[in-house]
Amino acid sequence: MGWASTVTSNRSVIASVSLAAGLASVWLLAFVEGTGPRDRAVLSALYAGHRPAIAEAARVLTLFGSGYVVTIVIVAAAVALAVRKHPRTALILLAGNFVGRMLVEVQKYEFGRIRPDLNPHLVTVYTMSFPSAHSSNAMLTYVAMALLIVRNERRRVYWAASALVLAFLIGLSRVMLGVHWPSDVLAGWSFGALWSLLMLWIAQRTARPVRVEGRAQ
Repeated sequence: MGWASTVTSNRSVIASVSLAAGLASVWLLAFVEGTGPRDRAVLSALYAGHRPAIAEAARVLTLFGSGYVVTIVIVAAAVALAVRKHPRTALILLAGNFVGRMLVEVQKYEFGRIRPDLNPHLVTVYTMSFPSAHSSNAMLTYVAMALLIVRNERRRVYWAASALVLAFLIGLSRVMLGVHWPSDVLAGWSFGALWSLLMLWIAQRTARPVRVEGRAQ
């Protein structure tokens, strides 16, 4: 490996570690500062209980982050990858998604944050509040799919950006429906993004080397 390649590799590692540390810091801040005056102010401003059309749009958006929907999406994606002769990527995507979602439920149980009660909930909820599973699901499913499935770098950027927009809207819908503190959503986004990056790292490290004329590249 040449000097330029080594420098590029080191910069990539530093950037990845910095991004991971930043996401972990956002999660920690959301946990420590959550349910305070800022959370309450943002929740009151975004609540859609008195705006029926926006509330209905939020109900539709939130469905895309529900456990039922993301399960169907991720299983379908894994099956498609397996059929197209990418079993390792399929396994990483499927296992990573389910383990990540399980860890979100563990966090809910362990931290036990109560859901906001400033306004009536506009959808039915059953579990604890921190972190937002819908927000995390969106990252673990749509963003992870964009990162792991799309091979072309330019197209990957486009699909990842689109997935991030969808994840943002899904998380926003949970606040608008009055069922999550904004900090819950931030924690869900940050954890889901961090876990998706871990899945990408595993996929890259376990990828088969490309062989040209009998030599590994």
